[in-house]
Amino acid sequence: MAEKAFLFDSTRCTACRGCQAACKQWNEYDEEIPTVENGVDARNRGSYENPPELSPTTWLRMKFTEVERDGKVDWFFTRMACMHCAKASCENVCPTGAISHLEDGFVLIDQQWCIGCGYCVQACPYHVPHKDEHTGTARKCTSCVDRRNAGYEPACVKACPPDALLYDDRDKLLALARQRVQGLRAAGNDRANLYGDTELGGLNVLYILEDDPEIYGLPAEPVLATRNAVGQWLSGVLTAGLITALPFWFLFKRKRELESTGGGAR
Repeated sequence: MAEKAFLFDSTRCTACRGCQAACKQWNEYDEEIPTVENGVDARNRGSYENPPELSPTTWLRMKFTEVERDGKVDWFFTRMACMHCAKASCENVCPTGAISHLEDGFVLIDQQWCIGCGYCVQACPYHVPHKDEHTGTARKCTSCVDRRNAGYEPACVKACPPDALLYDDRDKLLALARQRVQGLRAAGNDRANLYGDTELGGLNVLYILEDDPEIYGLPAEPVLATRNAVGQWLSGVLTAGLITALPFWFLFKRKRELESTGGGAR
């Protein structure tokens, strides 16, 4: 199976947030009001961003960044969601194997095997997974695997009016992204660049940027590598203590399953 990917072209994005709304609607989180109880700091921060961060019920959000240069204000828009890293630290530190790569390269958290230890939350250098206090499991973008298996485009891609977000074979999107970046540079933008080609072994979410990644809130490769190494080391240490508790957790989970089906003791 060919490796798939998303391509986000920041030069075409209008920040309509259609992708953000479509993600919530498809995953049936559109009725979740952003509150502290839902894991969201919903204070008004004087920004068009809403909500301010990813959460267990917000797997994609548009980030707005204002940059003032020479008396002029530039607005940069960034799609923030799971990067589906080739070398995913969340997968490396998951003690139960709940996090794995699909055949097409995307990273998925199996809700049946997630024990809510939170190590993926700590290890992710992009701060993507969040623990849902209601289900006790970690949640993030699923790459719309259910839609894709049915032959449909991911919801966020389908909802993007200016085609700033594309879904296709990764090789095709890489070639297109390089061509567009070359065009931006030829037009005089020397700072235009492609993000995601090599970071963490290659991301399955690629970005066409008009300026340095840090301006968009994306860590540069040296910073990214450092965050990844620290997160894996910390989670590796903690996992040693968790492994001893796993048998008891499986027994507890089995007891709850029996009780929910009426098979347990009354």
